[in-house]
Amino acid sequence: MKQTKYRKAVFIVVYAREKDKTYYVILKRKKHWHGWEFPKGGVESGENLIKAVKRETFEEVGLKSKKIKRFNIQGRYKYQKMLKDRPGIIGQISTLFSVEVKKGRIRVDKREHYYGKWMEFKEAMKKLTWKDQKICLKMVDGFFGRKR
Repeated sequence: MKQTKYRKAVFIVVYAREKDKTYYVILKRKKHWHGWEFPKGGVESGENLIKAVKRETFEEVGLKSKKIKRFNIQGRYKYQKMLKDRPGIIGQISTLFSVEVKKGRIRVDKREHYYGKWMEFKEAMKKLTWKDQKICLKMVDGFFGRKR
């Protein structure tokens, strides 16, 4: 029988505020596909969503979470192909979070990403590869009271 399981995951818009500006962390992906994205990752056994958000933020960006907000948004996507490192998993169901961090040096997991950059809203919108990530960025940015 063929497995059709979706992995439970978190999708994280990481940001820092300096003076009157907001900066977002955007990562250059190299594992499974190439392009620009936000940090994300699977929820491990025994973890709740908040623990997963803190762990993934630190693993993928190298910064500690200061403030976490859960958005009432979930996304589901099916992988374009089966992934060798995820047997029996055909996609992910992700919950959107924003995480405030202190702006600092981004330290990525070199197995997953080439590097990360701090970007303001307009630059991030141009770089992000996927439309759904652009929608999530607009939602998080709109939470700060800005209309785009």
